[in-house]
Amino acid sequence: MPDGCKLAAKIWLPEGTEEKPVPAVLEYIPYRKRDFKSIRDSKIHRYFAQNGYAAIRVDMRGSGDSDGVLEDEYLPQELNDGAEIIEWIASQPWCTGNVGMIGISWGGFNALQIAAKDTPHLKAIITVSSSDDRYADDVHYMGGCMLTDNLSWASTMFSYNSLPPDPAIVGNKWKEMWLDRLEGSGLWLKKWLQHQRRDEYWKHASVAENYEAISCPVFAVSGWADGYSNTVFRLMENLQVPRKALIGGWGHKYPNFGGEGIGIDFLREATRWWDRWLKKIDNGVDEEPRLRLWMQDSVSPLISSCPGRWIAENNWPSAKIENQEFYLSKGRIHLEEDEIKNEDMRIRSPLSVGLFAGKWYSYSESTDLPHDQSEEDGGSLVFDTPELEEDIEILGSPEVELELESDQPIAMIALRLNDVCREGTSTRVTYGLLNLAHRDGNENPIVLEVGNTYRICIKMNYVAQNFPAGNKIRLSISTSYWPFAWPSPEPAALTIKSKGKLILPVRPKNKEDDKLPDIGEPVLSEPIRSTLLEPAKREWTVQHNLATNEVKQQIINNDAFLRLDDINLEIGKETTEVYSYLNNNYNTVRGEVESTRSLARGDWKIETLTRTVLTSTPTHFQIRAILDAYEGDTRIFSKSWDDLIPRDMM
Repeated sequence: MPDGCKLAAKIWLPEGTEEKPVPAVLEYIPYRKRDFKSIRDSKIHRYFAQNGYAAIRVDMRGSGDSDGVLEDEYLPQELNDGAEIIEWIASQPWCTGNVGMIGISWGGFNALQIAAKDTPHLKAIITVSSSDDRYADDVHYMGGCMLTDNLSWASTMFSYNSLPPDPAIVGNKWKEMWLDRLEGSGLWLKKWLQHQRRDEYWKHASVAENYEAISCPVFAVSGWADGYSNTVFRLMENLQVPRKALIGGWGHKYPNFGGEGIGIDFLREATRWWDRWLKKIDNGVDEEPRLRLWMQDSVSPLISSCPGRWIAENNWPSAKIENQEFYLSKGRIHLEEDEIKNEDMRIRSPLSVGLFAGKWYSYSESTDLPHDQSEEDGGSLVFDTPELEEDIEILGSPEVELELESDQPIAMIALRLNDVCREGTSTRVTYGLLNLAHRDGNENPIVLEVGNTYRICIKMNYVAQNFPAGNKIRLSISTSYWPFAWPSPEPAALTIKSKGKLILPVRPKNKEDDKLPDIGEPVLSEPIRSTLLEPAKREWTVQHNLATNEVKQQIINNDAFLRLDDINLEIGKETTEVYSYLNNNYNTVRGEVESTRSLARGDWKIETLTRTVLTSTPTHFQIRAILDAYEGDTRIFSKSWDDLIPRDMM
């Protein structure tokens, strides 16, 4: 880099680039190319090289084998480095000068963000599971409510950032670099909690602030089980460049890792995109429908499959979609407003509503998808249609308009749209959250006046869903959604008036959808060699101790313990998350995440332990955290944090 910092890269080149240069594809993330992501990377980037592209994986400054310290997400230094990397790639003798970026999650974010910079040789991007608005649609906040994945994600990076570079790459300076990271990376959760509204911190690197800054073609991808599908629709509506969208039934993964019956031949689709914009091959990609989407069929919440069919839209918003209004009365959803008597409906939900909500950005595994919503519905106001006489298919963002009062100045409302089958199981289709202090926007929240009536509109996440004849559509409303989102400062009761509206974006079936070309089954390149030492372990349990009235949700997320054979390196990661409360008391809610990571080669062995605990009072969040690092059996670093952060109408 211009300041002398060295960034580590792994490069796959097609044969013959000495005589015939090729375009290049960059993935630029902090997830350690040499160890924890090496198997995944080899399956993807070797494929690109085998299909005529130079593929480059770079460890960001302060991660993996790169110099420096990583202090936060999407800092100006990160984006400037990314632009420098692209210009370096374009100047190499094996590159034609045309460069693309691909990335999922963090890499999808910075692909968008670097595309919004003046980077002449960046000719196209593929952004997967990313956001154009860092406050409205990311792992931190939703509808002005704090997601507990804010804690989970901060803990993931806390653990990643605790690791050293590989001495086999950086030599004897590895320990000095390690100590710099341990001391300097910091506790990111504290930074994020210091910005509880949409201020300049979140506006930075949110490309929604100026879509016109993006001047290269964009292929935006997500999955319905992921948390990032909303972004795809906003990009398709607001970008002014050639663009394309793909949303399937998978979760927070590249679609080629989507799982049996869910994944697709995504690398072929990616290569077609690169062929069009990096090699200038007129292959028709830009003449295909702008959006290709998976219309989900009704399915039991007790299984992780996602049946359905592919549909397409040429543009977004789509002229095919018709908003259909339904009206709410006690327990019912009506097609007509007439003859609904005025009734007040009061709800103050127990903290248990949300225990079966799954993860905000699910990986589409059986452990982290939303479970049967019947128990959640028991602590909610529930509104049902009669059994449907014919199928109803929706595509878009369902909305709910309500008139309500609150008995607290700060309150949250959680809405779930469910598909209820004849057997009684309730499958969550989509949902929305709103901190009612953010009812008029996320930049300048305003507390509620107790006793006043407010008319609010809540948009749910975008979805494509078929509700079959014989099933019911259910709207469930609760005042808590723990531990999916952090609860309000005090328990709040909401009084909701009759004649609220449920607005569904109904899409008629289109025979043209049946003519869409096959999108294929997943194809991956051969991975690097590894030996399984211990299998992965995934568990998700809910416990209610009836003697103490303590409720716990425990998540075990241990990756496989592996040896990477080519470099003789053993890698391990174990993580446990626990979310709890006692006696339905808001002052007892607690989230704790503990992670252990290890690297070992011969006599060289390191291990790090991170633990983060988040609790709250009506006025403050409290963070307690520890970081311990071991070289062999010797603890060479230890640090702890104990911070109080005022709640800002949160």
